[in-house]
Amino acid sequence: MAELTTLARPYAKAAFESADAAGQLQKWSDMLTLAAAVAQQDGMIKALVSPALTSEQKAKAFADVCGDELNEGAVNLISVLAENKRLTLLPEIQQLFEQHKAQREQSVDVEVSTAFELSGELQDKLAKALSAKLDREVNLSTVVDKSLLGGALVRAGDTVIDGSVRGRLAKLAEAMNS
Repeated sequence: MAELTTLARPYAKAAFESADAAGQLQKWSDMLTLAAAVAQQDGMIKALVSPALTSEQKAKAFADVCGDELNEGAVNLISVLAENKRLTLLPEIQQLFEQHKAQREQSVDVEVSTAFELSGELQDKLAKALSAKLDREVNLSTVVDKSLLGGALVRAGDTVIDGSVRGRLAKLAEAMNS
């Protein structure tokens, strides 16, 4: 997977810089989300890997499926990806674009896993505390994980805060065994 991310990174960066310069970050986010979804459809995957189609035919077919949702810049990106046989990277490009966008907007998506449903008040307090700790606006989503005994597991990008009972017990066992 790291290889796909490495291949997708320059395309995502170019798309982000173009969108940022034009003041169209949300428009490009929407277009890339659509393109990534189209690229993952079974019929489109078969067309994208088909040796019978030229890169121009693949780009045209892809743009036709997306319809009027893509602007000229996005169509150009699709053409470049088709020429370089990289259309299957669109999901990774979209994810990297969203990371650039979140970094620019100083926001982060945070997923909190708990053993029970959190009240709205508790979610607000947690979001404020995480916002202060991470120095970013926090988009909080919660997941109930019945396998947790108690506490919470917080994921914010590549930062993980394990405040679960299971995590604490694992740390205690590790400390006792060393």
